[in-house]
Amino acid sequence: MVGLLILIMVVFFIYSILSTVIIRWLNVKISRRVPHEHTIALTFDDGPHPFYTRALLDLLKKHGVKATFFVVGENAERNPELIKRMQAEGHALGLHHYRHVSSWFLSPIGLKNQLERTNAVLKRITGDETYLYRPPWGHLNLFSLWFTKRYRIVIWSHIFKDWKVKECKEHLLHRLKHADSEGAVFVLHDNGAMLGADEEAPRYMLESLETFIEDALNRNIRFITLDDAS
Repeated sequence: MVGLLILIMVVFFIYSILSTVIIRWLNVKISRRVPHEHTIALTFDDGPHPFYTRALLDLLKKHGVKATFFVVGENAERNPELIKRMQAEGHALGLHHYRHVSSWFLSPIGLKNQLERTNAVLKRITGDETYLYRPPWGHLNLFSLWFTKRYRIVIWSHIFKDWKVKECKEHLLHRLKHADSEGAVFVLHDNGAMLGADEEAPRYMLESLETFIEDALNRNIRFITLDDAS
C-alpha cells in the first residue's frame, strides 16, 4: 500500500510539477515578454466579473489603454456583454480554461476539453477564436505542449500578488512603478472570486492601476495587447 502511494506521488510529480518546471525553465513555446522597448502588455486573468471587469474597462477606455484578457469560459458565458465590449474596444482575448482549474489536476483529455470549450464560448460570443492561452497559476502538465500546439502560451514577466487585499493596499503601486517596462508582460486579476483570492482585491488593484497608468503615460510608456506584439 505504501509502495503504491509512493508510485502515485512520483507519477503526479512528473506529470505536473516537474513538467511545469522543465517547460518553463527551457522556455518551450512560452512567451514572457513582448519584443518592444519601453512597452508593457497589461494582461488580466480570471474574469470577466460583472462589476470589476466593467470598472476596469471603463478605466482603460478613459486612458486609451488596450489590454489582453485571459478569460474563464464559464465567466464569459455568464457575462457575454463584457466579452463583446472587450472586442469592440480593441482588447485582445485569450483562454484561461473553462473553469479555473489547474492543469496539474486535469487528464490529457480534460485539458483538451477545457481549451476547446472555452474557445467555443468565445467564438459564439465574438465570432472569433483565439490563439492565446495562459494556464491558471501558470501550471502545465506533461501533455500541455501537445494539446496547445495551435496556441501561444503566455506566462508573464511580472506578477504582483494582487489577488490579496493586503498586498494591493501596501505594495502594489510601488511594485508596478518599479517594474521594468522593456517589453514586460504584467499579470493582474479582475476577479477575486477564485480559490485563494480575496473577493474585494480587484477594487484595490484598480485604484493602484489607475495611478500607475497615469504615471506610465507621463513617462511615454506604451501599452499594447498581445495581438499587437506578435
